[in-house]
Amino acid sequence: MGPMFESRPLDFPPYRGFVAASDEGADLAAALKDFPGLLRSPTAETLHDGRNKIVAVRLSADREAVVKIFGARGFHRWKTLVFPSKGLRAWAGAVALEGKGFETASPIAAFERRRGIASESVFVAERVRGGREIRELFRESPEPALRRLIVDLAPLLARLHQAGLVHRDLSDGNVLVLDEKPADSGVSPSFPGFHFLFLDTNRVRRRSPSCFGRARNLVRLGVPPALRPFFLDRYASAAGEAFPRKRFGFYYRAAKRSFEFWLVFKKTFRLRTVARKLRLQ
Repeated sequence: MGPMFESRPLDFPPYRGFVAASDEGADLAAALKDFPGLLRSPTAETLHDGRNKIVAVRLSADREAVVKIFGARGFHRWKTLVFPSKGLRAWAGAVALEGKGFETASPIAAFERRRGIASESVFVAERVRGGREIRELFRESPEPALRRLIVDLAPLLARLHQAGLVHRDLSDGNVLVLDEKPADSGVSPSFPGFHFLFLDTNRVRRRSPSCFGRARNLVRLGVPPALRPFFLDRYASAAGEAFPRKRFGFYYRAAKRSFEFWLVFKKTFRLRTVARKLRLQ
């Protein structure tokens, strides 16, 4: 288990939220209080501008951060009457991962603007330099390299589930792979080999999944078909002797077929475009 994460309240109208209670906490809070100015600074770099906006900023001479601004639209806007906004969920997910010893971009702050409904929420995390989305490696790497990757990835995912955590969008774009660690890197032996970071932490939940839930949680990963049996075997081995391997494999194959059918159906009928026009998302 990782060290206890501490935070302190952050209040700069119209925003309220949390900031990491580190030695730099006061400086971070001061930098964030000029939030609009921070986004307009000459060093700010827009990485993505769509339904959500992602901007890289410099908080100090030696510290970069990524700011993710979640816009609230349609049904999701009204959900914030009952549930936390995406920015605060991203904060909770990142804290949960770090608290259990898993790696993500270190959370710096999260805050929201609301009057009953959260009209905007923000999550700020350390900028991670280097690394590749795991989708690139699945597409481009030769089989021997992918087997080494899976030998490290599958047990990590088994430990994630055993720790009572589920990433509800465990897709290829949300797993970042850094270079393979050398033996003398000094990194904790619980994370040998490849270096994995989980992103998009607003979809992380504290939940102990069933065998079926574990299988369904893995289907978004684009493991090449020829290596799926190897991937499932390595996961099951890490899950322990009592783990129901055959049932797990059956659930995975069924959930994978269902997921692939849904992707084709959604693309054919352009459901995402329809949802946006109806302001459902």
